[in-house]
Amino acid sequence: MTISFAETAAPTGLEVYDSIEQRRLQIETPGSVSFDTSEPAQFCFPVDLTCRLETDELGFNQLYSVTVHDAAGRTEASFDASETGQLEDRTQFVGLSGPIKLYCRIDAPGTIDIGLTSITITTDRETTIELGVRSLHDQPRGTITTPPDIDAMMDAVSALPSALKTTSPERTWPTLRGHPPLIELGDRLEIPDTVDRPDGDITITVPRSFASLYQVAPLAFFLGATIQPGDEPALETPAFTHPISAGHAFEDEIADLLKRFFFLDCIVRTEGVFQYDLLERSMLEDDLPFDFAATYDRSLAERLEQYLAVPFDVLEPYIPRWPLTAHVPSEPESATLLPFIVNELGIVRDTTSQPPESIPNTDATNSQLVRSVTTARSSSPGPAESEFIVPAVTGESVEHAWFGDGVPQQASKATLEAYRHQLQHREPVESIELLLVCNDARMIDEHDLLDGSYGNRSDLPFEIDSKFGVDADRLATLLTDGGYDFFHFIGHATEDGLRCPDGDLDIRTLEAVDVGVFFLNACRSYEQGLALTRRGAFGGVSTYADVINEHAVTAGETMARLLNRGFPLRGALEIAQTYTELGDQYLIVGDGSADIAQSDGGTPAIIKLDCDGDDECEFAVRSYSTKEFKLGTASASNLESVADRHLSPGVTPCSRVSVDELRTYITWTELPVLVDGELCWNDGIGPTSIF
Repeated sequence: MTISFAETAAPTGLEVYDSIEQRRLQIETPGSVSFDTSEPAQFCFPVDLTCRLETDELGFNQLYSVTVHDAAGRTEASFDASETGQLEDRTQFVGLSGPIKLYCRIDAPGTIDIGLTSITITTDRETTIELGVRSLHDQPRGTITTPPDIDAMMDAVSALPSALKTTSPERTWPTLRGHPPLIELGDRLEIPDTVDRPDGDITITVPRSFASLYQVAPLAFFLGATIQPGDEPALETPAFTHPISAGHAFEDEIADLLKRFFFLDCIVRTEGVFQYDLLERSMLEDDLPFDFAATYDRSLAERLEQYLAVPFDVLEPYIPRWPLTAHVPSEPESATLLPFIVNELGIVRDTTSQPPESIPNTDATNSQLVRSVTTARSSSPGPAESEFIVPAVTGESVEHAWFGDGVPQQASKATLEAYRHQLQHREPVESIELLLVCNDARMIDEHDLLDGSYGNRSDLPFEIDSKFGVDADRLATLLTDGGYDFFHFIGHATEDGLRCPDGDLDIRTLEAVDVGVFFLNACRSYEQGLALTRRGAFGGVSTYADVINEHAVTAGETMARLLNRGFPLRGALEIAQTYTELGDQYLIVGDGSADIAQSDGGTPAIIKLDCDGDDECEFAVRSYSTKEFKLGTASASNLESVADRHLSPGVTPCSRVSVDELRTYITWTELPVLVDGELCWNDGIGPTSIF
């Protein structure tokens, strides 16, 4: 069972634990706790496990999105920070969206008090409250086998939408899009009984090529469409036929259709089961030529026809930032990548590339320490200049994942193994285990900074194992047997290994590693990071050139702070490269969505403030998606004077906010803050020194 309940004594209450994702939800109740767990029988919402307890109060020590539903599940109200809601003397559900989805079935009148950092639900009398919990993790249901034949592969990819839990606009909510079944190559097409083929009436005709099939896969998944070969690409429904461009324009048009349909369904879903104010709707409502409530009730084909009537350039400025663009080789073996890319609704493009204008390197003076094997510029060979490439399309998404040959710039180096390792997650531990290795005494400053950056959140248990001067055999043992969730290496590297006091440890010589995420803060650690993802790791950050030590110290501290606050690798690296001296020689290898910690109460975000010396500042939010808060999540800053509930990942427009209100807000949040272009930190809840 993925979800479990456990009684807690300090504070008294219940802890809900997701053993796959290692996510926790603390529920505080007065007095002793007695509860009964049961499998969900008749619960209004999809949940994995339920329990009942007698109480008149539930408390939550983090701030979650709160909605109230009637007995049939229809949304009646939603609440933000510093608001109070009333429960009536009838059956109502209180939904909380956090690292684990929770619904509270309550049959008594009461009050919901939402503070700046906590939520309290009280009832007028002691009553039976039923809790329903759903894990946000969804394992693939089965594996589809297909021969390397284009027609068979079209049938295989057409079965991926079996993971959709609805075809209504609500499928834009991440929790209603399951992980597609896996695909592997074999001798004949085999689709297991657990994979239900879509029974919809939408067909997409594409050229008989691997490139076209791969590029259309995310769109076909989202629409629940069947893919068929043909010379004239088209989207066909009972209501209309929409021709699609052929040739080089095909992948661009498929990407635009995916963005268009997904985005407009996100807006229309505000008329559905979960009704709430959405920033993008308020900004576009007057420009959209259809009635939202009527459109919500129409069939999928009828909705799509209405969506196609809207010029794309009207929508484009408001569409959320896409989390992922995957550059995939046009070969049969790439079919095995599709379930992982489709799981994020990633845009798929081919591996067209160009050579970079220059190869980033380090302009180190003789007095500057670089993280190579010597105190001067490294003489160890890095990747050959001919190996570096730049994808033909960049800047479209938070992460561009390069699955082709070569060492990418402006992209991550993705590996299939990194995605697969996360499906075979080891048995969870009671806290997040970090291995911090410093193998050069001259770099002790970074270690000392990190010691205060990781695990400084009282609500999140960290265990930090610091090691100094670790020899090769000992480091190999730590990596293979330690079971660490995160490995942060400070020191030197070459193409042939991580530098240890007695020589190099070449990760490629290890049969397997038991490490989740890593940061190899050393020169030319690319090959070693790649080896970690091949042998068990989920993903991490490496370098393909020399880095100056003082810049590496800043980079290490910044990445530590961001990962500690729940940012995924892709978001943390983007912020660090944009606002610190972390250079282009750092890149992600493996899965850029990997993280080490859950965020506090919602999507991780960076706050942007531009203050002009008056009593007000320009306030904006840039939010990032995570594994539990994927594309389509609605996120807000919880500032009372700002209506900024928006689609994540995304950026809100600036709002004028008083300095006094901002000071109070920042006192109660641990989000990173960008003040007039400078990245600042509020370490822990309490008085801030940012202003």
